[in-house]
Amino acid sequence: MGFEGKVVVVTGASSGIGEALCRKLLQQGAKVVMAARNISKMQQIASDYEDAEVMIIEADVSKKSDCEKIIHEAVGSFGEIDVLINNAGISMRAIFEDLDISVIEQLMAVNYWGTVYCTHYALPYLLKSKGSVVGVSSIAGFQGLPARTGYSSSKFAMHGFLNTLRVETLKQDLHVMIACPGFTASNIRNTALTADGKPQGDTPLEEGKLMTADDVANRILSGIARRKRSVIMTLQGKLVVFLGKFFPAMVDKMVYNHMKKEKDSPLK
Repeated sequence: MGFEGKVVVVTGASSGIGEALCRKLLQQGAKVVMAARNISKMQQIASDYEDAEVMIIEADVSKKSDCEKIIHEAVGSFGEIDVLINNAGISMRAIFEDLDISVIEQLMAVNYWGTVYCTHYALPYLLKSKGSVVGVSSIAGFQGLPARTGYSSSKFAMHGFLNTLRVETLKQDLHVMIACPGFTASNIRNTALTADGKPQGDTPLEEGKLMTADDVANRILSGIARRKRSVIMTLQGKLVVFLGKFFPAMVDKMVYNHMKKEKDSPLK
């Protein structure tokens, strides 16, 4: 699948992986629908591609009405949808014992319900085009990550939803893909929520050693073009998923010890 002339909806389009995806799609001649809360940042990105066909929609995917608006306006302008990339997401960092339950509610609203809402409204058009629906997830959707209860639970839920959708539409040629980057250099950790729901503001990781958003975007687009079921982007992630099937207790200990080494880890 080439992307020239294809209508692609990207949520969380104003920064990080979403921005990288939009830039690469616009470079390839796709008709891109950019959806995010930061309209000025999306306008700035779009201004670099004066001759491209791009639509900018201010939206919060945790709101069902906003997700309906994204799809309604995309179809109203372009007449169809070929690819939906559910990329919008937020993270958190706190142990459940200390956590305000509203933090998990907020992560579920964005990471899980945002995917469900957008997919629900886009599905008739994706089935008609025999297109692709993508969830940008994480190894946290395969393996529970300590101090990330809200994040892991939202990604596990996303996986369950998309995997079931794939089976339901098996005879309708819908392509469903789950993309799992490694830790990626972006602002997601700066905006990650702490126990009381406030952004942590500082990243606990060495951002220079992480995957780049460009690299992640390339792998996602390659996976869509090849209509892959899943794309796990790091050797570490592949090992966690593989070993977790046979040695789950061992992997739990490995993951705990790894996450405990983070700067200012809340793990005891």
